[in-house]
Amino acid sequence: MNRSEKQELVGHLGDVFSKAGVVVVTRNNGLTVAEITDLRRKMADAGAKFRVTKNRLTKLALEGTQIEHLSGHFTGPTAIAYSEDPVAAAKVVVEFAKKNEKLGLLGGALGPQALDADGVKALAALPSLDQLRASLLGLINTPATRIAGVVQAPAAQLARVFNAFAEKDAAADAAAA
Repeated sequence: MNRSEKQELVGHLGDVFSKAGVVVVTRNNGLTVAEITDLRRKMADAGAKFRVTKNRLTKLALEGTQIEHLSGHFTGPTAIAYSEDPVAAAKVVVEFAKKNEKLGLLGGALGPQALDADGVKALAALPSLDQLRASLLGLINTPATRIAGVVQAPAAQLARVFNAFAEKDAAADAAAA
């Protein structure tokens, strides 16, 4: 990798760190290419990315950002997972790490907030942004459904009362005849 490629990578990582909602730092303890490919596919499905980075270049990219505190994690074989959704990358990494002991959680950042490995696991337990949107939509929809039910209920009750009177009158007429 020549100097211009390194500068380009540092610039790209700087953009990633400034735009990402969450950054998770992981330790690669011998993942195979197939396992990393599988993890990357799962990350892409969730709208997140996973990238093995060079520690020295990553530390340079972290300088001057709000998550500069992560630079202490970059020793040994490390990688980053990131996404704009504050939960997506953490959720995928934690699920993958449960099934594969070769991937270790070091920590992360939610905006400027530093997270340790337990903080990343707690973040992964939260519902995703899409799940929250669906819940909110359901909450907004429920009152409208209830209002429609309440508005229709008096009319239905009146119809039943009129029907009961009509049946009573018909029974009285039949008995008189």
